[in-house]
Amino acid sequence: MVLYFIGLGLEDEKDITVKGLYAVKKSDYVFLENYTSLLQVPVEKLEEFYGKKIIGADRNLVENNADEILDKAKDKNVSFLVVGDIFGATTHTDLWLRAKEKNIECRFIHNASVINVAGSVGLELYKFGKTTSIVFPEKNYNPKTAYDVIKMNKKNGLHTLCLLDIKSKDNKFMSVKEGLNLLLEKENELGKKLINGDTKVIGCARLGCKDKKIKYSVVKDLLKEDFGKPPHCIIVPGELHFIEEEALKNWV
Repeated sequence: MVLYFIGLGLEDEKDITVKGLYAVKKSDYVFLENYTSLLQVPVEKLEEFYGKKIIGADRNLVENNADEILDKAKDKNVSFLVVGDIFGATTHTDLWLRAKEKNIECRFIHNASVINVAGSVGLELYKFGKTTSIVFPEKNYNPKTAYDVIKMNKKNGLHTLCLLDIKSKDNKFMSVKEGLNLLLEKENELGKKLINGDTKVIGCARLGCKDKKIKYSVVKDLLKEDFGKPPHCIIVPGELHFIEEEALKNWV
């Protein structure tokens, strides 16, 4: 019996690979991880296309009650579906390691994720530095990690992909505007002259989808831009090659 980790891609039910679809169809249980990214279509669309009932897997199930998934995989085929690629979050690696401890066979079926689709803006993928996340501040929790990562990448001439916080349980998804305002707040606090209203960045929404939106402009203009429904992300360019500069003109 097998536990399949299956990436769904970024847009709709048809983004699954042929190999992934075959695995889902021969699975007895199909779980959909629903807290690290955002599905662009109703779950019912997946169920209709896959011909399977889908069980929602929230953070509590995957991180604290993983045995509800793993115990089924001891004598049945189980699919664990992830929007994007399967290893975009540490929590999925943890599930795999727990499965190994229980001697459960695991197979990996990958797909597109925002990490590689970010190259569609016209920046060279191998010139991206460390990816970071901009998170919603909470009481006693307002990290400067994203600011520090951008600073480090900039120092090395590298681009920074900033993933924006998702709290799907609360139906709360960070926008480009919110992310930029949080970076500006950190600039005011830390004063490293990293980002201001005239800094050029790339705001993105729904990368990998037909209705994607990409805008390359200065921060003060992007703060006025409506990027529509989530998920959103921000890319802070490093040193630009002339071909990258030419490509970015498509999004001005």
